Formats: sequence, C-alpha cells, structure tokens
Amino acid sequence: MSSVAVLTQESFAEHRSGLKDFEITGSAPEDEAYIPTYLEAFPPLPDKGSPGEKTGEPAGAWSKIRPIKASVITQVFHVPLEERRYKDNSQFGEGEEAKVCLDIMQKTGAHIELSLAKDQGLSIMVTGKLDSVMKARKEIVARLQTQASATVLIPKEHHRFVIGKNGEKLQELELKTATKIAIPRSDDPNANIRITGTKEGIEKARHEIQLISAEQDKRAVERLSFEKAFHPFIAGAYNRLVQEMSQETGARISIPPPSVPKDEIVITGEKEAVAMAIARIRAIYEEKKRKTTTISVEVKKSQHKYIVGPKGNTLQEILENTGVSVEMPPLDSASETIILRGEPDKLGPALTQVYAKAKSVIVVEVIAPAWLHRFIIGKKGQNISRITQQLPKVHIEFTDGEERISLEGPTEEVEQAQAQIQEIIKDLMARMDFAEINIDQRFHRHLIGKNGANINRIKEQYKVSVRIPQDSERCGLVRIEGDPQGVQLARKELMDMAQRMENERTKDLIIEQKFHRTIIGQKGEKIREVRDKFPEVIIIFPDQQQKSDIVQLRGPKNEVEKCAKFLQKLIAELVESSFSISVPIHKQFHKNIIGKGGANIKKIREETSTKIDLPTENSNSEMIVITGKKSSCEAARDRILAIEKELANLKEAEVSIPAKLHNSLIGSKGSLVRSVMEECGGVHIHFPAEGSGLDKVTIRGPAEEVERARRQLLQLAEEKQVNNFSVELQAKPEYHKFLIGRGGANIRRVRDRTGARIIFPSPDEPEQDHITIMGKEEAVWLAQKELEMLIKNLDDVIEDSMIVEPRHHRHFVCRRGQVLRELAEEYGGVAVSFPRTGTHSDSITLKGPRECVDAAKKRIQEIVRDLESQVSVEVLIPQRYHRAIMGPKGCRIQQITREHEVQIKFPDRDESAAQEPAPQENGDTDLIPRKCDVITVTGRAEKCELARAALLALVPVTIDVEVSYDLHRYIIGQKGIGIRKMMEDYEVNIWVPQPEQQSDIIKITGQVESVERAKQGLLERVQELKAEQEDRALRSYKVSLTVESKYHPKIIGRKGAVISQIRKDYDVNVQFPDKGDEQQDVIVISGYERNANEAKAAIEQLVAALQEMVSEDIRLDRRVHARIIGARGKAIRKLMEEFKVDIRFPQPGSEDPNKVTVTGLPENVDNAIDHLLNLEEEYMLSVTETETLAAYMKPPSKTMGTGGNDEDNKALAKGFVVRDAPWNAQGNKAPDMSSAEEFPTFGSGIAPKQASAWGPKKC
Repeated sequence: MSSVAVLTQESFAEHRSGLKDFEITGSAPEDEAYIPTYLEAFPPLPDKGSPGEKTGEPAGAWSKIRPIKASVITQVFHVPLEERRYKDNSQFGEGEEAKVCLDIMQKTGAHIELSLAKDQGLSIMVTGKLDSVMKARKEIVARLQTQASATVLIPKEHHRFVIGKNGEKLQELELKTATKIAIPRSDDPNANIRITGTKEGIEKARHEIQLISAEQDKRAVERLSFEKAFHPFIAGAYNRLVQEMSQETGARISIPPPSVPKDEIVITGEKEAVAMAIARIRAIYEEKKRKTTTISVEVKKSQHKYIVGPKGNTLQEILENTGVSVEMPPLDSASETIILRGEPDKLGPALTQVYAKAKSVIVVEVIAPAWLHRFIIGKKGQNISRITQQLPKVHIEFTDGEERISLEGPTEEVEQAQAQIQEIIKDLMARMDFAEINIDQRFHRHLIGKNGANINRIKEQYKVSVRIPQDSERCGLVRIEGDPQGVQLARKELMDMAQRMENERTKDLIIEQKFHRTIIGQKGEKIREVRDKFPEVIIIFPDQQQKSDIVQLRGPKNEVEKCAKFLQKLIAELVESSFSISVPIHKQFHKNIIGKGGANIKKIREETSTKIDLPTENSNSEMIVITGKKSSCEAARDRILAIEKELANLKEAEVSIPAKLHNSLIGSKGSLVRSVMEECGGVHIHFPAEGSGLDKVTIRGPAEEVERARRQLLQLAEEKQVNNFSVELQAKPEYHKFLIGRGGANIRRVRDRTGARIIFPSPDEPEQDHITIMGKEEAVWLAQKELEMLIKNLDDVIEDSMIVEPRHHRHFVCRRGQVLRELAEEYGGVAVSFPRTGTHSDSITLKGPRECVDAAKKRIQEIVRDLESQVSVEVLIPQRYHRAIMGPKGCRIQQITREHEVQIKFPDRDESAAQEPAPQENGDTDLIPRKCDVITVTGRAEKCELARAALLALVPVTIDVEVSYDLHRYIIGQKGIGIRKMMEDYEVNIWVPQPEQQSDIIKITGQVESVERAKQGLLERVQELKAEQEDRALRSYKVSLTVESKYHPKIIGRKGAVISQIRKDYDVNVQFPDKGDEQQDVIVISGYERNANEAKAAIEQLVAALQEMVSEDIRLDRRVHARIIGARGKAIRKLMEEFKVDIRFPQPGSEDPNKVTVTGLPENVDNAIDHLLNLEEEYMLSVTETETLAAYMKPPSKTMGTGGNDEDNKALAKGFVVRDAPWNAQGNKAPDMSSAEEFPTFGSGIAPKQASAWGPKKC
C-alpha cells in the first residue's frame, strides 16, 4: 500500500532548497539524514471555509461577470374553453389541435407543449428562439383560437405611420399582438382599419394604433405656394437660411430643387413650430417681392454651364456674395436669356460676376488622326494623366471615329495643354505608321492562335499593335500600328500566313471515341508517329467530355487526303481486332489452360494473335475473355474448349426453347439462369445472342448435371409458356392507326376489357402486317376475337360522296396533298378523291371501310367549318425583325401556329427596302406600309388576334445600360463565359463596346420581358463586382513588423500549426522572408486593416512571451521517465499543452541521464517543475515498492550475497522512517512485519528447491 503526500507551495520550496543544499554539500552520510515528522510527510488537507466566511477577491471577480441572456425563451399562454376552435371530446393529444401544433413546430422550429386545464381551457407552452416563439404564437392564435374582428377609425393620413417603412411597423404590431391588421389602400375612401384575432389581441392592437394616431395628431403639415423665382431667397445661399429656420423653429421645411417645376413649399412639424416657420417665410417673401427688380442678359448657350458651375455652386456663390438670384433657362431650351433678380444696387456687381464666370473657360480643338488617339492617351492613360495632373482644371475629351480632341478649361492652362498635346502628336507622326490588310474573317482565329500565341509573338517580335476585328463585326480588315519598319514586317508575315491558310483544307473523320485513346497511344507515342509521318497535317481530337466522334485534319489538300486514308486503314484494323467473346471454363481447369510458366496460354496467344484475359484467382468468375479478329477469337476458343474436354468427362447438350422465352428464363441480370447453374453442379448454360431468332440453348458440364439442368429449363419454359401465351394476327398496316385509335383509345379499351397485351410492329420490322397478342390463354382469345371483329368491319369497303365547296378544295390538295395523307393514315387508309381543276364540281368521293369513311366525313366537315370561319389579319412588323421573330429553324412561328391553329405567311425579302424609311416631317402621318413588312395570319378571328398579339410580343427591343468601363472585362468573363451565360439565361443578345472605345454603354437586345430581366441581372452583377472591388481594396492593406529570425520557427509552430491558427482567426495572410531576402527579420501581414493590426498584435504578444521564456534543468530519476512520457508521448504532450512549456528528456547515452530541461514562461516553468517533481515522487513510491517486492521474492543468498553493499542493505532494511507517527504514541504499537501472527502466509510454505534436468534457472 502506498501513500501520497500533498505538498504546499511553502513546503515544496523548502523541499527544493533542501535538494539544492544536498547537491552542494553532498557529504552528509545517509544514516544521519534528516527524519521528517508525520505531519511534515503527510500534511492534512486544508479545512473548508465556513459558509459565512468571505472568500476574498476571486469571488468578487466572479461577481463582476455580467450574466449572459439565454437565446432560448419560453412563453405560456391560456386559451379559454369558449375561445377554443376545436372542442372535440376525443383522446387529448390526438385530435386536430395536436396536428396543428405539429405543423406549426415544423414551420417555425419552436417547441410546443399542450396541457388541458380543469376548466377545459388550453394551456400552451412555446419554447425556442424569440423570433420562432413570436411566429409560433401568431400561428397558434390564428389556428387554435376562435377569431373575432373589430374596426378602428383614425385619419387616413395617419395610416402610413401604422404601416411604417417597408411595412416593418405593421409586421411588428401583428407579431406583438398576434392579430391580422388590414389597412385600406390609399385610393380607397374607407378609413376604417380592420383587426382580426383574439379579443385580447384586438384590444392590444386597437390601443397601439390609437397611440400612433394620437402622436401624429400633435403634428401639422402646411403647404405654401410662392413664385419659383423667390425660392432662392427663402432657401438662402447653400440652403443656409432655410437650415437656420429649421433649427430655430424645429419645423421641417422642404423647398423643391430648381430642376423641379413646382412652386409649393411644404412645412411639417409641431403646430407652433410650423406657424413660426410660416411667419418667417412670408416675411422674407414679402420683403424680397417689394425690394427686388430684374434685368435680362444674353449669354451664349455653350457658356451657361460655366455660370451654373459644378452642382450649381457658382450660382450659390453669386447669391452669397451679392444677394442676387440668377435664373438660368432649361437645358433643353434654345433660349440664351439669363435673368438676374435682386436689389437694384446689387445687380451691377452680380452682372459683372456672371460675365466673368461665362468667359473664365475656353474650348479649343486639336486635330489628330483617329488611330493616333490611343497612343496620345498612352498606356493606361499615362500621357493624358501627366497633363491633367499638371493642369487639373483642363478637361480633355477624345471623340471616337473623329480626328478632333477637345480641350476645355482656363485660358492659360488650355494653351499649355494644347502645346503639350501638339508636341506629342508631332513626335508620334514622326515615328509611327499604320497599315491595313484585308484577310478573310474565317482565318482570323488561326492568325490569333491558341490563347493568342501567334498574334502575341508578332506583337513582341516587331513591336507593333495588331487589331483583329471581332466576329460580330463581320469585317476582314486587320490594322497594324507601330514602328514603320515593324509594321511592314508584321504585314508581310500576316499576309504569308493568310496565303498559307488559303491553300489549306479541313477534313472531318468519324472515329468512334473508344478508339481515340488507342490511336493516341500511351503518352501520345502512336499519334506522334502519325504526325511525324505527315508533319504538315494538324490532327485535332475532341475533348473526352464532349463525347464527340469527329477528328479534324487540317493542312495541305494532298497531305490531308493521305493522312485520312492512313487513319481510316488504322481504324479498320482496330475495328477488326476489337471483336470479343467470353468462354465459360470450369475454374479447376484454368491452371491447365495457362500451363507451366504460362506456356499453353502464351502459345495460343501467339498462334492466334489474340488477347486472352483470365479471371483472377480470388474471383468467382469462370469466364475467359478472348479479344481480337473474329476468326482468330473463334480459333482460340476452340483450342481452349479442346483442352477442357481432354481433361474432364464433359457432355454438351442442346435444348430447344422458343426465343421469345429466353429473356424471362435468363431473369433480371441473369439471376434465374445462374441459380439453375449453381443448383446443377456448376454446368454452363449458353443462350444464343439476342435478336438472332435461334431457339437452341446449349448446356455443357458433367453428364448427370447436364440432364438435370435440361429438365429444369424445360420445366421453367413450360411454366412461362402458360402465363405467356401469345398468338399472331394479320391486319393491313394502314388499319393499325385506326385500330389503335386517337391517343391509343381503341386499343386501351380492348386491353382493359381482356387483360391481354397487344403489340403492334415497329416501323423497322420486316413483317408489318403482324399483330402479336400476349397474356393468359383465355385473355388472348378474347382480345383476338375483338380485334378480328374490328378488322372484319374495316374490310367491308364502301364508296360514298359528300359536298364540299370548290373554294375549299385547294386546302385539301395543297402541299402535295398533306391533309389527304393525314386523313388516310388516321382513318384506316380511306381514299378521298377531289374533282379535277376546272370541272366546277363540288362533289368529292370517299372509298374505304364503312367506319373509316364515316369518321373521315365527320373530320372533313369539321375542317370545312373551320375554313369557312377563317379570316386573314395583317400584322405590320419591320422586315429587320422577321428573322428574330421566326427563331432558330422557325421554332417560334411553329409554336404559335400549333397553339393558335393558324397559318402565318411571311413576305418575300426586299433587299432594296433593307434600310429603314426616313422619319416623317411636317406632321405627315399618311405613311404607306411596305409590302415586305406585312405578315399575314389566317385562321379563326379570335385565334388570329391571339396569334397577332403573340407575334407583336416577339418583336425585339434594344435598351442601353450604363456600366462603368472598368467592369466590362469582369462581366465578359474568361473567354467570354460570363456574357455567354447571361445571354443564354435571359435569351437576349448583349453587346459590350470594344476596349478601345472605352464606352460605358452596354446594349441589350431581345424581347421586352427578357430584356428587362437581363437588365436587372446585369445591374445585380455590377453591384456584386463593385462589392468585390471594395472588398479587394479593403483586403489589400499591409502591415509589417520586425521579429528576430530565431523566433520565426516558434511563430510558425509545429507543421505550421501556430501561424495557420493566426491566419484562420484573423483572416489574414502572413508572409515570412525567404532565405535569400536581405531583410530576414521582416514579417508582412496583409488583409483587412483591423484584422491585420490584430494579427500583428497577436504576433507581437507571442514574441513578447517567447522573449520572456526561461529554461531550467531539473533532476528526475531516469526510472520514472517512461511513465512521465507515456505511451507514444501522449502523457508528456498533454503536460506541455496544460502548462504551456517545452519539456526535453535526455537522449540515450547522455552524460547525465536524470537531467530534464523545461522551457517556457517563468511561472509556467515553475508550475511544470512542481508537477513533474510530484509525479516523480508518486511514481518513485511505486518503483520502490516493485523493487522491494522483487528483492523480497528473491532467495536470501541472492539478496545478501557477494557483491552486495551492506550500507545499501541497511538502508533497504530501514525503509521509510517518520517521527511522531500515530503508531508511536503511548499505547499504540507498530505492526511487526516479521511476525507470522500479524502477517500470516497464504497456503503451504515454500517447497525445498529441487534440481532440474535442464540446469539452474536464470532470473
């Protein structure tokens, strides 16, 4: 039994100092060592403080912590019996109330408990998050409690305050009171608000609404109408006067801006404040009306913007300096008259300022060729940015497609900018040139090359800029700009490339995709051989994901043809050698077929030139697969079967089973036939290939098992035959559709009555007049009888006639008699004859089966009625939209004609009318529609109108959407994937301007609804991109800190654990210096500013902690090291994590095997050392006991024999001694361990040692 001493900090400090002193002196003999008292060795646990005793600071610290509010709340409310909606007396918890509660719990996520009070009232407890509880409560009140309704009347103008912004106030009120509040629309004269809910909820809602209305009653709204000309005086310069009035009176004053043609000033607020504000405004108005006068001046329209200034600041400046208001004519007006209004003595200075502002800016134009503009602007606007930075007041504008550059600004700065731009133009004209070449557009993508490889090489090599037009421009003009010599060289190379491509030919080969990998070979070895053989031919295989069989060859015509023949020959060989058959061979004979060292199988492979695959040894499969040419595969199969036949007494038998039963005998995935093979000793049953029509099934295996399998197969076939009885019936193919009926009605009726399955031949079957009936025998005979009766009626051919007006004859015989063909197919091959053209006869003849003739007559009468009620409607749509209206392959028009049962005729295309007519002048509206714009719709009147509306709805429209030029490339996406996706999703065409245009306008063309959706989608995408840009800008903040490189590994941590955690916690990127960097101590942190600074502080704190760390060595008995470390270091890792220190144990063979090093913060190191010493003391007790017990169990000769130290033996005998122990007290006696009475032995004594035949035992 071991004891553990609990050491206090004081006693442990003494213990450590004692150890140190002992180490220093090291001369005290062991028998004179200090003997501790019992209380020192085993100190008692501290007494627990009394309940009333103060616990000191820690309790105070805990008391300062603020309680955390629970995120889950519980509400309980009661529904009286008279207000319960469901009062059924069924088992409580199983009625409608329980179902409703379950539904509400699923919808809201709240937990609901129901209980029934003694008064039969319902108590409901709802638990969950606040939002869920409120929603659940509202649902419960609405669905479990009877609803009452009431109205509350408040002024109409107060309704909007009850609704609140975006209806938020109304929603909050409904949730709070668990009611439904209906507010009349603004155009409804009724002012009553209806409240629906429980009585309690209605009272609460009525009270809240009346409070809102009462609050609004205290406010007033007044509207004053003053001439617009006096508004600036009331507002004051920069709106200062009106702001002062608002602050002084507390009223809100709203003056319409100059651009809004309203003279009404609105004042809102408390009634007294509104009255004060009205008095002040009236006083200003009366004063200005009395004192001011006006003068008019003429100023050029182009100079008005300089008088107005940016955002009207110049007008406000004049008003502030002179007290004169300047009234400008509207921008869309041609008037150049400006009116100045103010006091007479101030009009002069104001007029002077107006003229000064008008002449403060000049506009100058500089002429430069349009192609030079982008070079004048410079890369990323460098040249122009330099000028605008020097002269910030100058505005420079380039006009697309024109040779002028506009400069606008102060006279001196404009002249300087003009001189600088002219100097740039002169320099560019001297060293730049351009050339234009016309290259067929189909070669443009080859000029560009894969990912722009060709065109980028030419640009870099000749230092030129090459502009190749987009496919949508349908232009072949390629423009080259740059150094004159480079332009000519680039022009020559592009012309040579185009000439080469003119002589090229492209050919598509159809090669099954399964052969592509074989042709290419491992790592492309085989296709490389083909390309080496035909170096001028480019061979392009499709991507595997495309699942395409087309392989494209491109190159000179003769070489392409040779390469195509070579590949076709290669494919033919591959097809021939890809034949495969499976041979079932009993598993025990596989090793014989392989032969010793694979000799047999190798010989068969070589002699038959086939590939033979055997199943793995662990596989249950017995199939050997042979691949190669068909004749070779069959020869290999015969040889393998011959080997099996020689080795075993196998029998082969054939049984005749109708082919139609084969699939049912094989079963789902071969399950049925597999069970037969397993039951009959592993015989092999082979069915002929599907579709071969053969009835013979081959069985191979031991003679007895073959016979058994044959009997089972015949028995199964007989069972299937009973339930799969079938007969064949002959009927003319033209009767089939009539027998089936419209939508399969006739044949479904026969199936339902008889239960038999009736199969008509598919179009590709040779015997088209055979109908198969399958099922139970009785059902088949019934179905056969019914069908034979129908066919007999169809064979009864009659001839009949009917009257159809000649004007309708053309409809039946046009389009090569399509309508007549449809009648014949649908009505059993009935023949309809119309009189010849010019005979003026209205009688038509019908010949065929009676029922078919009658049905055809009814159909013809329906068609005639439709024709007689038809009208023609003309729809005027410009010719340029016709193609878009038709849609791909006319699909949209076909859909309209199908849906509305009309005929639509488009006019012939008029190339001369391709341009739109000129706009009307002088109010002339008598425009004659062009013939090429008129679409004719024929059909029933109501259907024609619907079709007309559908056509007009298909007319595309184009709208402009303003999107910043900087965002265009992100909208287009990589390789245009983004813009293509938008066009596909919204079914529109989106045109993005060319980069050189630097335009902000994106055009969207399509149907009105699609265009609006596309515009909304585009604007949403723009908002996303702007948000991403802002986020990138915020994330680009960088901060650096200097940390000695010796601390870097600690900051990084084991396998990057520490730095990864910092990156994750603060969402930043931390970059350490590379080995070759000059500044090895600088760490760079990038991310959001706040996160980067927090991460910096965290690293600095970590470094500070590392700098404070100390290392201390302690001596721990090496015998306890393994226990402290634990299995696979688990215990020591836990210790290091707990005390946040690093503990290093000595390596095997070190000079001091007891020395352990602890590194960390001083306090943590001390705590860790204390814990380690405690563990040492605890583990040493166990070690000592184990060693003592081992010594005790040894024979005496081995305990006290030679080589033993008497001093050690004495110490061991003495054991652990303490003073003042309880057993040393008077009257107590320590137990005598040598006494047999106090420590008796178990069982018999130790037997005398006997000599062993194997010699002495070794311990």
